[in-house]
Amino acid sequence: MVTPSKTEIETLIESLPVITADEFERLLSQPEYKNGLFELIHGEIVEKMPTERHGFIVFKLILLLGMYIERTKRGRGVTEVLHRSPNDPYNARQPDIAYYRDASRQIVEDGAVMHMPDLAIEVQSPTQSRREMREKADYILRNGGKLVWIVYPKRREVEVCTWTGESLAITTLNDQAILTGGDLLPDFTLPLSEIFPPKTDTPASE
Repeated sequence: MVTPSKTEIETLIESLPVITADEFERLLSQPEYKNGLFELIHGEIVEKMPTERHGFIVFKLILLLGMYIERTKRGRGVTEVLHRSPNDPYNARQPDIAYYRDASRQIVEDGAVMHMPDLAIEVQSPTQSRREMREKADYILRNGGKLVWIVYPKRREVEVCTWTGESLAITTLNDQAILTGGDLLPDFTLPLSEIFPPKTDTPASE
């Protein structure tokens, strides 16, 4: 079996010691990081590797959440924005989609948003495990987030994650269920069948 060679960026990431979020943000301004999506997880740089299916689902969610925001004039949404906790110098997390209830807050024009979003939406990529997805949800909720939706494209499931005050609470929905926004997104309903690509007999390669 031939072992694939590491890319230049993978080699660079592996050579870096544990770094702070401030150092990470400075690195992102360098040319070799311009064309990728990166997070800082406990001091280590992790590259996000989305596929077409991942992009399809994210796009559908952006459209549907955006329609809700436009219709209700409630809140504001963004995509692929870094979020940090002021008390944690070793993490900078980047949800696929983030929603803030307070649309009047001034938009951050440079660097990470220094708090967690009210709602974070994560779509699993082939390189991410369920444990990693739940760890990210746990981190966001522990640090001030209110709600996290984790989408699993292969399983065609969504996990609705909230914080009990002590631990992560998870409700799993299949692709025939209706996703609602609870108190955070009043009157928001989404048939989950609308966000997944049509089923095929032979799965497409990742």
